[in-house]
Amino acid sequence: MIVTLIVLCEVGFWVLLAAGLTTRYLLGMPRAGMALLLAEPVLELVLLVATAIDLENGADPGWEHGLAALYIGYTVGHGHRTVRWLDGHAAHRLGGGPPPPRPPKHGAARARHEGGIWLGTLAGGAVATVLLLLAMAYVGDDGNTESLRSWMYGAWRAVGIHGLIALSYFVWRKEDPGARSAVAAGDPEHVPDLLVRGPGKDEEQVR
Repeated sequence: MIVTLIVLCEVGFWVLLAAGLTTRYLLGMPRAGMALLLAEPVLELVLLVATAIDLENGADPGWEHGLAALYIGYTVGHGHRTVRWLDGHAAHRLGGGPPPPRPPKHGAARARHEGGIWLGTLAGGAVATVLLLLAMAYVGDDGNTESLRSWMYGAWRAVGIHGLIALSYFVWRKEDPGARSAVAAGDPEHVPDLLVRGPGKDEEQVR
């Protein structure tokens, strides 16, 4: 039952998202569209309640309960980012708004962008851990909670791996080829200010 409900929640997420964006931009009813978008967390609440009821009815804690906790955690950590990204594209293509800004590709801006995404993964892992700990406390020492514990460890392995990937953007920053070309061409208008002036030079020396 839990697996089926997870699938239904995922389908419902995209159905509500499509309905909300269509209502907001194609039908010209922004408040109604926003109401549909804000209704999406109800799906995670339904899944959480159903999981608790399943355990209360005597179901043995299994992989499906761990998967439900990770799904809720992922939605909390990254669902808003997905909605915001799609809303920006819908506003541009359906509502005549400006194109959404693209994520940075180089330097410190790209590193901060990747770090922000990792914070969403960290939040998702924390939410999943809290739910799994609550489930293990509810089952108690008499039940087999090893499956739930393994899902918790898996969540933090994913957080750690993603963290290493995000950290790599800080350690090995990808240089902007446009800035490099500007330096080679001697074009100060397209070169970062620090590269033009250099450390320790004032504006009089630049002129």
